[in-house]
Amino acid sequence: MLKKFLIAFLFIFLTSAQVSAQKILFIPHDDRPVSFQQPVEVIEQLNYEIISPPAEILTRPDDLWLWFNENAPQAVAAVVSSDALLYGGLIPSRSHQISYDILISRVQNFKTLRENNPNLNLYLFGSLMRTPAFGTPGDREEPDYYGQYGADIFQLTKLLDKQEISKLSRKEKNQLATLEKNIPDEILDDWFARRVKNLAATKKLLDFTNDDIVNFFIIGRDDNAALSQTHRENLQLLAYMENIPKTKAQSHAGIDEFAMLLLTRAVNDLNCELPFVNVQFNRGVGEKTIPHYSDEEIGQSIRNQILIAGGMFVPNPKNADFVLFVNSDPNGNTFEFHNSFPPQTLSKRQQKYFARNAENFSDMVSDAVNKNLRVGVADIICANGSDNFLMNQLRDKNLLFKLQSYGGWNTATNTSGFALGTGILAKKMSRDSVNRLLARRYLDDWAYQANVRTAIAEELSKRPDGLAIYLNLGSHESEIVQRENILMRDFAAKNFPSVKNFIVSNPWRRMFECRIDFSE
Repeated sequence: MLKKFLIAFLFIFLTSAQVSAQKILFIPHDDRPVSFQQPVEVIEQLNYEIISPPAEILTRPDDLWLWFNENAPQAVAAVVSSDALLYGGLIPSRSHQISYDILISRVQNFKTLRENNPNLNLYLFGSLMRTPAFGTPGDREEPDYYGQYGADIFQLTKLLDKQEISKLSRKEKNQLATLEKNIPDEILDDWFARRVKNLAATKKLLDFTNDDIVNFFIIGRDDNAALSQTHRENLQLLAYMENIPKTKAQSHAGIDEFAMLLLTRAVNDLNCELPFVNVQFNRGVGEKTIPHYSDEEIGQSIRNQILIAGGMFVPNPKNADFVLFVNSDPNGNTFEFHNSFPPQTLSKRQQKYFARNAENFSDMVSDAVNKNLRVGVADIICANGSDNFLMNQLRDKNLLFKLQSYGGWNTATNTSGFALGTGILAKKMSRDSVNRLLARRYLDDWAYQANVRTAIAEELSKRPDGLAIYLNLGSHESEIVQRENILMRDFAAKNFPSVKNFIVSNPWRRMFECRIDFSE
């Protein structure tokens, strides 16, 4: 009788544990599709249940904390944005007027959460404030004054950073003095004061990580440069983190990809798995490339991303569970012709250069696929959007749906991180699930970012209000979305005709990103 009771008890315990293990709590740093919809979709292909807050409270930290505390007991793991829980999101973190005392009180909430949920695996990602090289008037992502003074602020901090690392020339000293004189004091006071508060909150979160209140904390440097205020603050942060193990906290270039990487880590930890990952670069500079919007070599960034995802780099692709192929420029350049307004036109010489590069790289990918390696592609040669020359090669060689993952969106680290996390997890998915995720990437990164958005930007450039519409669709939203859907359907029909029944929209009412919804 006792034996039957114990067996029954064990069955109930294991069954309930299995149900609990299927729930992962996720709080993104905003509701852009790449931040919210797309990482969730990847994890859902593994039959985990993702618990996420309603999008409308993501910008309200106090409501978000109430939701977090209420839902945390259901989950065995939580991947959460500190920017959302402290400031109301990544973008509000750059322009908020929250007092130091309120910020620290919100940081203290993590301690209370841990006390109430001692067994929760808590993975945190946050950001150092970025330092854009210039400002765009009307840009919602920075304080209003950055549109006018952004370029000067960037140059000022570049010189301050260099001054602390080495020495300034006489010319640079004069330039620094001129910038300090020309930028109003109240603007510099506001800009620097916010960064001081944010850095203090980050250091407190590092203390909590060191004390095991947080299991793992990754700090991102978004839109960074080798010399800038972000780089300057990161040097302070690295010194502060010196005695915290890298298995607990790290600081790296990038930000938008960290949700995907930490969700991957959560799955690996729950399954006690350590995936082996190999990385292959295109010919030329390869891993030594320092892409735009980064202050470190891409090879180092990807090695770090493997660690964040809970994997291990291995030098031999034959020993790897997943091999990431990185499409980089042989000379280490990052091209932005998809991002320009109006788009740049490639010369015949440039076209030959890209075509030759793409052919070489696609041959590498084809060879690996034919050897039955599990292969993904990080397409980083362009700052945002796929390399059309490469994608045409992959299409013509029938490789598009033989990959495990693909990425070609936004910055190089965004691209590599998402392709890496998805590729590591693809081993646990059905082929239909993998193809569904690939279809979304081809629609977003190749069709939209590299072609449809570029084509509409070209059309808008001929209108006097074109740039304003491009940045804020406003009353033109219906017209633009209709045009997008026509071009997207045409592109898909020509390049991957099996992908149908989707609708494109612009949830942030601008052309920089899109949302793609499939109808079943």
